[in-house]
Formats: sequence, C-alpha cells, structure tokens
Amino acid sequence: QNNAKVAVLGASGGIGQPLSLLLKNSPLVSRLSLYDIAHTPGVAADLSHIETRANVKGFLGPEQLPECLKGCDVVVIPAGVPRKPGMTRDDLFNTNASIVATLTSACAKHCPEAMICVISNPVNSTIPITSEVFKKHGVYNPNRIFGVTTLDIVRANAFVAELKGLDPARVSVPVIGGHAGKTIIPLISQCTPKVDFPQDQLEKLTGRIQEAGTEVVKAKAGAGSATLSMAYAGARFVFSLVDAMNGKEGVIECAFVRCSSVNISVWKPLMLRKIGNFNVICIGKITPFEEKMVAEAMSELKASIKKGEEFAKNFK
Repeated sequence: QNNAKVAVLGASGGIGQPLSLLLKNSPLVSRLSLYDIAHTPGVAADLSHIETRANVKGFLGPEQLPECLKGCDVVVIPAGVPRKPGMTRDDLFNTNASIVATLTSACAKHCPEAMICVISNPVNSTIPITSEVFKKHGVYNPNRIFGVTTLDIVRANAFVAELKGLDPARVSVPVIGGHAGKTIIPLISQCTPKVDFPQDQLEKLTGRIQEAGTEVVKAKAGAGSATLSMAYAGARFVFSLVDAMNGKEGVIECAFVRCSSVNISVWKPLMLRKIGNFNVICIGKITPFEEKMVAEAMSELKASIKKGEEFAKNFK
C-alpha cells in the first residue's frame, strides 16, 4: 500500500525544501503535509504543480500545526537553525532544543502513533528530548522515534567508494555511536564489499567522515550547512521506513535510537519491521581501532543525552 501520509516540519528551510521535493517525487507517498512558520503556502503551491500523485498542502504557524499532523504516518523534523563556520552541532542546542520540544509535543498530542524522524541537530540531544516529551504525554514508544543519521552512512559509502574506485550504490558502511564529531564511529571493518586500508589512510578516512559536516559548512562559507545531501539522506530513511511499514522484509538502516541493552541511546543498524518495530542488529566483532573509538565516544555521548533529557524535564 503506497499511501504514506508524511509531514515535514520545517518544510521551508534549507533541508526542508529539497526533502519535500524528494518525498513528492516518491510513489510511496500519497499525502504530503508541509509545516513551517514562514513561506509554506508558496512551497506547497510550487510542489503541487509536479505531476506525481502525492497531494501537497501547506500549513503556516503554530495554530495550523494540529491540522498538519492529523492522520500522519510519518513525521520528519528538519526544523531549526543551521550551523555556521566555527560552530559545533552542540552550539545549536539552545535554539533547536526548544523548537524540537515544541514540535514533538504537538506530535505527541495530534499523531502519537506516527513514526517520528528527527533531523534537527544536535541529534545526540534532540532524540532524548523527543523521548522525554513523549513520556510526559504518556504515549512514548521507543520503536517509533528515530534520529536520522543516515547522512553519515551516505558519506562513508561515498568516501570509501571514491578511494577504492567502487560504485557508491554498492558500498555499505555501518556507522554506530552518535551524530557529532568523535561520537560518529564508521565501522570500515564491516564494510560491504570488504575493503582494507593502511592504518594512516584509515585514520584519515575516519576523520573525514566524522568532520564531513564541517567540510560542507566551511565550503559554503557562512551560507549554510549540509542541506542537499541531508535531504537525500532523510528521504532515503523515510523511504526505508515506509517500505518496512508496507511489509517489505530485510530493510536495514542505521539510526540513533533508544537501546535498552546499554541503557542509553546509541546509533546502531536496525532491521526495520512492519508498523513501528525494529530489531537492533548485533554488530559482530570490531577491530581494536574501532573499540578505542567507542570507548572515547561514550562520555561525550552520555553527556549529550543527559543534557537533552534535563532540558525536556524543565520544558513547559
């Protein structure tokens, strides 16, 4: 059943517009609800002229948010401010935390059964915020809340393919950990097809994957952050999610999710299941280099999670 009703919250922004275009272009989507605090009627009108079946409607401002969310199967949240040169993802916390808490609170009220896909940075904190908000409303289901971190997998695939002369579409690198700096842990040892790099090249490649967002921020020289590649990655995750909801077997993506086995949110490959369920896939044996990265990432990851949880508890 290719009848997914998808909402994009932050649809007029740098990620939101190309993401909405990709969703409009998909036969999986039947209804596309676009929300923002400015320009959504124009974005919706523009997209509605495209000759694909998804019905597009724009919603403007907080008073129209409940109507936007009503009946949605999937909600994607790219809303917030982008990074500028010299900023870390965590520097966005004060602004984006409030935006995510407000939007996810509306989701908890008006579409509590929907799949919630959060793109807004810092993801290491915005997913804990979303989880706490849903708990406050008594509708928390960890199987329905995802931090969209697909962009780091997309980047890892592209960079490995470039170095090895492979077709990027056939390269698959799992990434675990979080979605900021050293918490991004690409498992090159688990790459399909198998690849090998000398240690110095492996360290350089890993560093590039971890800092790829900064690479784009610098290249755009103050004009924004990774918007087009993030829109592609966000759409890829949504399509995988909808495929799984439609009953497709063996759908695997990485995401930042609640993982009870380690009692904190971690980013792991998921086997997506039909209607709001997933199994966390066992990674298998990793190399000493990768184990060291995991150990070094944990304190920062735990601090970011705690920061998000505490913000949500005090949010009115």
